[in-house]
Amino acid sequence: MIAPQRALVWFKRDLRVHDHAALAAAQSHPDALGLFIIEPDWLQSPECDASHVDFALGCLRELRAALALRGMPLLVRVGPAVEVLDKLHMEVGFTHLLSHEETGSGWSYQRDLNVAAWCRLQRAQWQEFTQTGVVRRLRSRSGWAKRWQSRMDAPQHVLNDRFNAAVSVAQPDLPTLSSLGFSPHGKTLQAAGEKAALQTLHSFLQSRGHNYRKAISSPLTAEDGCSRLSPHLAFGTLSMRAVHQATEAAIANTNDRGFAYALRGFAGRIRWHCHFMQKLEDEPGIEFNNFARACDGLREDDFNQEHFAAWCAGQTGYPMVDACMRSLKATGWLNFRMRAMLVSFSSYHLWLHWREPGLFLARQFLDFEPGIHWSQMQMQSGTTGINTLRIYSPTKQAHDQDPEGIFIRRWVPELTRVPLPYLAEPWKMDISVQRMVGCFIGVDYPAPIVNEKVVLKVAKDRLYGLRQTAAARLEAGGVQARHGSRKSGLPATGQGGKSKRERTAKTPNEPSPQGDLF
Repeated sequence: MIAPQRALVWFKRDLRVHDHAALAAAQSHPDALGLFIIEPDWLQSPECDASHVDFALGCLRELRAALALRGMPLLVRVGPAVEVLDKLHMEVGFTHLLSHEETGSGWSYQRDLNVAAWCRLQRAQWQEFTQTGVVRRLRSRSGWAKRWQSRMDAPQHVLNDRFNAAVSVAQPDLPTLSSLGFSPHGKTLQAAGEKAALQTLHSFLQSRGHNYRKAISSPLTAEDGCSRLSPHLAFGTLSMRAVHQATEAAIANTNDRGFAYALRGFAGRIRWHCHFMQKLEDEPGIEFNNFARACDGLREDDFNQEHFAAWCAGQTGYPMVDACMRSLKATGWLNFRMRAMLVSFSSYHLWLHWREPGLFLARQFLDFEPGIHWSQMQMQSGTTGINTLRIYSPTKQAHDQDPEGIFIRRWVPELTRVPLPYLAEPWKMDISVQRMVGCFIGVDYPAPIVNEKVVLKVAKDRLYGLRQTAAARLEAGGVQARHGSRKSGLPATGQGGKSKRERTAKTPNEPSPQGDLF
C-alpha cells in the first residue's frame, strides 16, 4: 500500500495568496496545510523590532482568513523551525515541504541549513521556489539582467482549485506582541496585508505616481509620491513580478506621456531591487564584513558611543538629520535620499562603522530587506571599494529638500520659532535672536556635535588615500567582477591604472532601489 502524501506550505516572507509558487504547487496535494513559524532566532535578532512583528501579525490575520476561504488551514507556531517541523511531522505526517527561497539575515541562512538537514534525515522532500530575481549559486553576473527579465515576464501563479485539509490540527489564536515579549512600539505604520498592498499599488499606478521622478527626493513629497510598496515587498504581501507586470501594463495603457515617463523611472528602479539582494545571496558575509577588506580597521577602532547615541536620538544639532531620524522612528519609513543622508552623516561626519548604525536603522525600517539594507549601508559608507563616495551635506539637503522648513518644524518642535534663514543652521543665530525665539543652542537644542568642514576633510583624506593604494585598487577589481552591474560601462576587471582622486572615487555609480520603494 502506498503511503499517503501530504504537503506543508511553509510561509516565510511571502504572506499572500496571489502569485505564490509554493501555494500553487500544493494544489496537487488537496489536503495541504499552511504554516508560519514565529522563530525565537528572529525575535531575538538584533535587527528585529516590535513593529516588524506587529506588521507580520497583521498580515497573518488576513492570510489565515484568505486561506480558510480556499479550504487551507494556516497553522502559526512559535519555536525553532526544526522543532516545529519535527512536531508537525509526527502529528500530520507531511511528506513534502514547499516554500519560497529566501535571501535573509545570517540567522535565517543557518535556519535553512538546519531545515535542509532535518528534511534529509526525515526523507521529507523540500522544494524551494523562486519569488524574486535573485539567482541561487550564480556563477557570473553576466547575463543576470536577462534572467531577471525572464522571471518577471513569466506568467503569475494562479490558484485554480480549493484545498480540503482532511486532518484536524489545533489552530489557536495568533499570539500578541505582549505574549511574544514585546512592549507597544508606538509607531504609526502602514496598513498590513495583501489587500492593503494591492490598494497601495493601484493608487500609485493610477494617480500617485504622476510626479514620481520629482517627488522622491524630498521627505515632504515622497511621503505620497513614492510607491510605498517596500513593506509589502519585504513581507511578501505582493510579489515583485506582480509589481513589475502591473507597472508595465500601466505604462502601456496610458496616453499621458508625462505619466509614462514617471512610471518608466519607477520601472527602472525596481530592477535594482533584486540586483542588491543578489549581492547578499552571493556573499552572505557582507552583513558583517566590509565588501572591501582593505577597509578593515578603518572605522572600527574609532567608534564614538556618544556620537552614536546622539545620532540615534535625533540630537546631533543638525536639524535635517534630527528631523529625519525622529520621523523615521515615529513612522517606520523614510525616503531614500534622506536615508542615504543619515548613513552618510554617521559614516563621514561621525566616522562610525556601518554595522551598529545599520542594526539600529534595520529596527526602525518597517521595510527592512537584508540584501538591500546591508548593500546600501556599505555603499553609503564607502566600504564597497567600487562605488562613488556619496557625502551628503545636511545643510544643503535642508535647503534643497525642505526649503520652507515645513519638515524640520514638524519633527524638531524646539526650532518652531527659529527664522527660516537660520533653520538649517540654527547655531548661527546671534544670542539676541536665540533669546527672541526662545531657543538657546546648547540648552533647548544641541549645538552641532561635530564641525562639518573639519571632519569631512579628515574623512575624505583617509578614504581617498586608502582607495589610491595598490592593494585597494586591486581588490576593487574582484568586487566589481563579483557584484558590479554589467551596465555600468566599466570592465568587470576593475579600474585599470586610475590614480587621480576623482577617478578613484567614481567607479560604478549604481542607482538605488530605495528612492521609490523605500
